[in-house]
Amino acid sequence: MTINNQPEPTNEQRRIIYQARRGLKELDFYFEPYIKELYLTAEAAEQESFAQMLTHEDPDLLDYFTNQSRPEDEAIWELVNKIKTWRHSKSLS
Repeated sequence: MTINNQPEPTNEQRRIIYQARRGLKELDFYFEPYIKELYLTAEAAEQESFAQMLTHEDPDLLDYFTNQSRPEDEAIWELVNKIKTWRHSKSLS
């Protein structure tokens, strides 16, 4: 099954995609489009950062996406900002 001409996900990618379902609308606003459009074609390092980001608790993730706090891992912080910038530019078009 491919979504938007995305490659077939590996079992590990399927696990990450499943973990990205958070149940908070605020996080789903960012995660669902990212998974559907960018995750499967992202560089391995970005996919790893996304997997690491998903190990954080929902309240912490919400704080990152609302600029209330910042993760210690710089790669996660860069990914948060990338996803936010991409998602907000997408919703404006």
